[in-house]
Amino acid sequence: MSTSSPEAVKKLLENMQTDLRSLSMECKKKFPPVKEAAESGIVKIKTIAARSTDILAALKENSSEVVQPFLMGCGTKEPKITQLCLAAIQRLMSHEVVSEAAAGNIINMLWQLMENGLEELKLLQTVLVLLTTNTVVHDEVLSKAIVLCFRLHFTKDNITNNTAAATVRQVVTVVFERMVAEDERFKGMAEEPPPVQGNSNRRTVSTLRPSAKDAYMLFQDLCQLVNADAPYWLVGMTEMTRTFGLELLESVLNDFPGVFLQHQEFSFLLKERVCPLVIKLFSPNIKFRQGSTSSASPAPMEKPYFPICMRLLRVVSVLIKHFYSLLVTECEIFLSLLVKFLDGEKPQWLRAVAVESVHRLCVQPHLLRSFCQSYDMKQHSTKVFRDIVNALGSFIQSLFIVPNAGSQASTGTPAGGSGSGPQAAMQAGQGAVGVSGGLTGQAAFEYRNISIPLMTVSVQGSAKATYLEMLDKVEPPSIPEGYAMSVAFSALLDMVRGITSMIERELTREEEEAAARGNGNQPASAESPQDLCKYEAKISLAHQVWEEMVSACWCGLLAALSLLLDASMDETATENILKAELTMASLCGRLGLVTPRDAFITAICKASLPPHYALTVLSSNASNLSNKTYSIQGQTVQIISPSSESHQQVVAVGQPLTVQPQGTVVLTAKNIQCMRTLLNLAHCHGAVLGTSWQLVLATLQHLVWILGLKPGIGGVLKPGRAVEGPSTVSLYGYLDDVSLHHLINALCSLSMEAMDMVCGNNKEPSLFAVAKLLETGLVNMDRIEILWRPLTAHLLEVCQHPNARMREWGAEAVTALIKAGLAYKHDPPLSQNQRLHLLLLNPLRELSNVLHADIRQKQLECVLQILQSQGDSLGPGWPLVLGVIGAIRNDQGESLIRTAFQCLQLVVTDFLPTMPCTCLQIVVGVAGSFGLQNQELNISLTSIGLLWNISDYFFQRAETITVELEKEEAIQQKQAQEKGEPLNRPFHPAPPFDCLWLCLYAKLGELCVDPRPAVRKSSGQTMFSTIAAHGTLLQQPTWHIVVWKVLFHLLDCVRKSSTTADKEKIESGGGNILIHHSRDTAEKQWAETWVLTLAGVARIFNTRRYLLQQLGDFFKAWEVLLDHIQSAALSKNNEVSLAALKSFQEILQIVTPIKDTEKPEALIAMGVPPVIMDPLAPSGPGRPLLRSDSVAEHLAQRYNNGVQAQTPPPTAGEEMDDSGLWWSAWNTWYRTGMECTRPPPTGADKLAFIPSQPFLTALVQIFPALYQHVKSGFSMEDLRKLGVILHGAVSVPISSDASPFILPSFTEAVLTSLQEAVLTALDVLQKAICLGPENLQVMYPAIFEQLLLFVEFSCKPPQYGKVETKHVANAKYNQIQLFAPAEWVALNYVPFAERSLEVVVDLYHKTACHKAVINEKVLQSIIKTLRMPLGLKYACPAESTWKLAVSSLLKVLSIGLPVARQHASSGKFDTMWPELANAFEDFLFTKSTPPDNLSIQEFQKNEAVDVEVVQLISTEILPFASFIPKDFVGQIMTMLNKGSIHSQSSSFTEAEIDVRMREDFSKVCFETLLQFSFSNKASTPQEGYISRMALSVLLQRAQDVLRRYMEDERLSGRMYFCV
Repeated sequence: MSTSSPEAVKKLLENMQTDLRSLSMECKKKFPPVKEAAESGIVKIKTIAARSTDILAALKENSSEVVQPFLMGCGTKEPKITQLCLAAIQRLMSHEVVSEAAAGNIINMLWQLMENGLEELKLLQTVLVLLTTNTVVHDEVLSKAIVLCFRLHFTKDNITNNTAAATVRQVVTVVFERMVAEDERFKGMAEEPPPVQGNSNRRTVSTLRPSAKDAYMLFQDLCQLVNADAPYWLVGMTEMTRTFGLELLESVLNDFPGVFLQHQEFSFLLKERVCPLVIKLFSPNIKFRQGSTSSASPAPMEKPYFPICMRLLRVVSVLIKHFYSLLVTECEIFLSLLVKFLDGEKPQWLRAVAVESVHRLCVQPHLLRSFCQSYDMKQHSTKVFRDIVNALGSFIQSLFIVPNAGSQASTGTPAGGSGSGPQAAMQAGQGAVGVSGGLTGQAAFEYRNISIPLMTVSVQGSAKATYLEMLDKVEPPSIPEGYAMSVAFSALLDMVRGITSMIERELTREEEEAAARGNGNQPASAESPQDLCKYEAKISLAHQVWEEMVSACWCGLLAALSLLLDASMDETATENILKAELTMASLCGRLGLVTPRDAFITAICKASLPPHYALTVLSSNASNLSNKTYSIQGQTVQIISPSSESHQQVVAVGQPLTVQPQGTVVLTAKNIQCMRTLLNLAHCHGAVLGTSWQLVLATLQHLVWILGLKPGIGGVLKPGRAVEGPSTVSLYGYLDDVSLHHLINALCSLSMEAMDMVCGNNKEPSLFAVAKLLETGLVNMDRIEILWRPLTAHLLEVCQHPNARMREWGAEAVTALIKAGLAYKHDPPLSQNQRLHLLLLNPLRELSNVLHADIRQKQLECVLQILQSQGDSLGPGWPLVLGVIGAIRNDQGESLIRTAFQCLQLVVTDFLPTMPCTCLQIVVGVAGSFGLQNQELNISLTSIGLLWNISDYFFQRAETITVELEKEEAIQQKQAQEKGEPLNRPFHPAPPFDCLWLCLYAKLGELCVDPRPAVRKSSGQTMFSTIAAHGTLLQQPTWHIVVWKVLFHLLDCVRKSSTTADKEKIESGGGNILIHHSRDTAEKQWAETWVLTLAGVARIFNTRRYLLQQLGDFFKAWEVLLDHIQSAALSKNNEVSLAALKSFQEILQIVTPIKDTEKPEALIAMGVPPVIMDPLAPSGPGRPLLRSDSVAEHLAQRYNNGVQAQTPPPTAGEEMDDSGLWWSAWNTWYRTGMECTRPPPTGADKLAFIPSQPFLTALVQIFPALYQHVKSGFSMEDLRKLGVILHGAVSVPISSDASPFILPSFTEAVLTSLQEAVLTALDVLQKAICLGPENLQVMYPAIFEQLLLFVEFSCKPPQYGKVETKHVANAKYNQIQLFAPAEWVALNYVPFAERSLEVVVDLYHKTACHKAVINEKVLQSIIKTLRMPLGLKYACPAESTWKLAVSSLLKVLSIGLPVARQHASSGKFDTMWPELANAFEDFLFTKSTPPDNLSIQEFQKNEAVDVEVVQLISTEILPFASFIPKDFVGQIMTMLNKGSIHSQSSSFTEAEIDVRMREDFSKVCFETLLQFSFSNKASTPQEGYISRMALSVLLQRAQDVLRRYMEDERLSGRMYFCV
């Protein structure tokens, strides 16, 4: 019910009347005036009630009269009446029916009661009701009421005192509430100009409204009273305490800060009155030093007074909190005082209340920011904020340094004379906090044997003070042990929380605004450029403030927190400290303050490791911190006391990660707790760590090492042994790109240190960094591109480390990342992101540069897995993968090469169709490199088979490959033109598909000169088979490259290698394999290669000559081929030389072809044509040399220039061009023959090379085929050359080792193959002459000459230079002894000479009448040649020789003599007759003796031959004497005469005359003489001349006989006559 309701008014009237009646009754006897006044009042009230509609207003208007009876009743000083009256007055006041005048009267009446000491409590109650229910009391009346309350406060009654104190507080509050209400009423109205500050009239302020003026005067007098000065307004004050005054000031300042901030008059009071007052009152506290004595100074020093000091600090806290903006300078003084109060020389209670005050500041981060802005950021100002933080740190430090400092208390006695002592203080402190039985169960800090308990002093984020609230205490309280530490600890934590939360909140808001601006949603503050500049300036200023705050406080905070962390024995306290350091590190990181960030992180890191643990990174960082402006003594001291260590639970024991082996170290529970914080830092704040990652990761690495964690799959660290710490260490957590690079850089740096640590020793390496690099890559696969290069670059360095374990994990990390990167579903996918695809595969290629076998093994295993899982989608990555497979070296060992080869086999068998055709060339190169490796022969041979398979693939997919390659070629050509560069690729400008084949051939060509014979053989067979089988796919111009850059280049290399090969014998082919004697030197092995290569090239020239001839330089190529054949033929290796001749034979089988498609023997042409000798059978890897199929034909149609299938037949000009080829072949044959048949020079080594019979045979056998091509232009000079070679060939001796296999039995007259070949060559030539034109017949004499030379061999074997030889005829039956003394054996030339003679006779029979034969005196040459065997007769090497010579002579003469007679007149036979006579003479009267074993029958047969000769003379010569020169006839007659005399034969002894005398021969001779002596048919003078000649001879003979008889008779004495 409200006081204005009708019921309330009615009740008020009734109560007033009742009160008046009661007053009237009480005063009826003693105080009649009062009774009358009461009755009058009743009447007045009734009248008002009856006449007024607004009774309350009427009552207020007449309140003076209404109240008067009650005032008079109070004046009676009767307690009962006074109480009745005061109650009635209070009722009126409660209904607000008291006017200002009435109120004044009431106050005056109350003053009188106060002075009389009556009803003091009722008085206070009445004043309070009066002032709180209405606002009619102002100015002096109000002042008098307030003074009344003050005076009652200082009575001797405690109840009254306390009630009065409460009333004063309430009244003071009411006064200011009135002012606030007044301001609220006048809010918005035009205000008068503000007064000028420094108003000298302190008693009144005319510019203020009434309530404000009252408040101003009241506050001003409170300041006066506290300062012990007389009040201006509160007149009548008799007594006042500073404590109460300070309390009132504090309450006003704290409850009504708006009054002082809105009114300059009050602001003036703050500056001019309150602040100087506070500073003045602080004076004793500032000057006092604990421990000093009063006798030390001339005047006694005023001690600090706890109640005053405590209240002053409360006032200061309020001033700073609410009026900092007004009192910047003053607050600087206050804050400096607070800092000084924390000094260790101050009393402990003062330090306690000061630290509580500081705590109050620490929970106000905005206030701290203001301190920093106003002081620390000013150049010449005190660094207040920094000093506060440092003071807290020093305060905490002092509690550990000074023994029992936390328990010492000042109890009113001087500190120096305190009688309590440390023990008593300790007990008092324990009692104050309610702890008994010691501190065992209490949380505590312990450092250097000083233990300090930790108390719960306030809720987090609030500053609930204990001693600042002790307003009832007069003496300083005892400070419990640990209280000051607990408050300071809470202050530190709250400061960190407040600062970090405030700055981070504003940073977050700033980032959100920046993000909104970036998205186009700009805030209103940044709409225009000017606003944007203002906004940026505001942000910059804010950042400066934040950075200054952190810079000012971090040193002190770090020092204090580090010390507390070191001393902490409680898990919760440790957690709070670590959280504070963590948040500070994070904040510094966000603000970009590197040094403080690293410092806080270093502190956490050091706390994570065992004491005294040597870690270079942390030690260097700590030494840098020691150079800062603030440091705490003992910072670097570790927990070393046994008592502190005993409180820490050991959870792990391990080895330190150091270069030198040390003892074990232990990890405590606190270490693990710090480690968790470190992990939390890495997880949640990794984005701000930057370069501090190095510190974090280095520490974690050492902890992981001590805990024995080992890397597992994916780089996750798992326990290697049982530990109680974290089972795994993972660094998951999203980082921005920059932070991610910082992390990777730190891990790389850490890994480098780990690599250096194990370099040069076998110590187990720390794999922490490598494992984390792997893990980092795996969890950031979505943005792998930004970190791939630095990540893999370092891992590749790790792969090269000498330590095997380190290498192994480096390779594991690289390969795992590559496989994961390829398997990851990127956006866009790898198939559309070629650059990323290549980036991922590039480290796999870089691994090829590492020389260690285990890395190569890992690399190849990775390749194999990639092929099996992503082989179909490698796309642009194929070149890299193929490069890795082909990166083989001969020092890698069989196992690695075998693994790599498995990859290649997989590629060739499964992936050739899926890879880009541009990669096929790389596949060829890789396969070739496996062929060239020398570790595993089988792999080399198999790789050659792969090349054959690859060529098959080219052939089968020729059209597809061609289209794709041409498309790629066009793109590259365009790019090259744009760059202004020529297209750079191998074998340009050949078509791309042809280039593919050329690369294949070139690689096979390299393999053809491999050091290993088996590889050379296999590759050679494969190359020539491939060219033969698939060569039709090549365009015509490409054949030019094949010939010159493949085939001839190969021939050059093989020739060079073969001629320089080692001749030293090879004992075995490896293992237990024996080598045949024909391959037991490198030279012999290369000979096989030379044979194969030359045969292959010759075969290609044979089968493709028509195509090659259209290239334009075919003649030059032909010359080069012939040069190779010649050089091979002249090789000292029989196998090579013989094979060269076989190749020569092969190319001589070429005939100018018709179209290949029309040849029925096309398939034969693709293979090896038949030759005179055994053909060289081609051998490929199981592939027949077949003609290309329809694929080739389709391809041929793609090119306009076509291949030979579309080329017209050759013209006559082309056929004429062939003659040049054949004459070049003839010259080669001639040079070869000349070189090989030239005898070694005089004085040559006994081991001089002499060609073998099979070689010479093959050489001579070539001539018939060659002659068919050159016969049209074969000249006498060529014939002469031929003769020289044939003569030289048959003159060559044979080796004694080979003679049993070449020579027939010595009793057989059989020709050797060479001799047969020589005669065959001459036979071919003579037949050609016979069938040819007449102009060729001039060659007959030359042929006769050559044959006659061979005939001479029967008696005079040819000499091969100065080579010492044995002749077969010398030892017909002693073959073994024959060969022992000589290395070379001359052939048995008798059969050859005899056969030659037969040929001569036969040829002469055919050509005797030819003009050339007659002119060149061939008959004479024959007779002259036969003269030698005829003259030797029995001295001939073979008996058959002279017999054949005689029979041949007879045959020739039977043919030639008629010709000679016919041409007798020409004189062409004149010189023949003497030669014939001499031949007859030498034969018939030979100087050789018959052999001793010649039988009579044989002798008679021989005599019959002589007779036959004489008969020839008788029948064919002498009858035609007219045609015969006379000298010749005379010689014949003399010879006949000689033959007719038996004694002419001096060959026999006297005893043999009867048997051996040639009676028949003599008889025939004599008969012939007689025949022509007594010829009756002489019809011409010539015939008569013959008779005379014969008769003359007979007479001469008779004369000789008689003369000899006479001589003999004289000797014997007797004479017998006989005729």
